[in-house]
Amino acid sequence: MAKIKAAQDRLFRNIFVCKKCGTKIKAQPKKIAEGKVRCRKCKRNAFRPKKKKSGK
Repeated sequence: MAKIKAAQDRLFRNIFVCKKCGTKIKAQPKKIAEGKVRCRKCKRNAFRPKKKKSGK
């Protein structure tokens, strides 16, 4: 099955996950790198990009 670019962008582009509590946040990567975005739940600013699951 072919991957649809629009669907991939919607699911993974500009979505980050808090490293402590796992909350998903939608933000610009530049703001994440500068540390301007904080988690709504635990007030930390440590994020990672959302992982893509392998489609086996």
